[in-house]
Amino acid sequence: MDDFSTRTYGTSGQDNRPLFGETSARDRIVNLAVGGVTSLVVLVTVISSFVFPSLSPRPLNVFFAVCILLACGSNIMLIYWYRQGDLEPKFRNLIYYMLASILLLCLCANLYFHGVR
Repeated sequence: MDDFSTRTYGTSGQDNRPLFGETSARDRIVNLAVGGVTSLVVLVTVISSFVFPSLSPRPLNVFFAVCILLACGSNIMLIYWYRQGDLEPKFRNLIYYMLASILLLCLCANLYFHGVR
């Protein structure tokens, strides 16, 4: 019987690039910067929902934070699928759009938590 590790399926001699060809340092820096900023803002928002306006959290603040975390969960799944190669490159714009929506939702939540009128 054939050894499975020696099969090439017609790919021998071809380059070993990722599925969508995203190997540039610029793309990685942009992805890390956007992801890092979004993660930091979401973390600050979740902590603020439990701490402000007093240490005992309001149920509405916690509900707001849970909604933000659910939106983040769906975006994390899209990012995971994109990095696995299961999604087409056009979904990258959808991921960026959802990250911008999460940032704006966190901004609204923080303004509400801190009582800015």
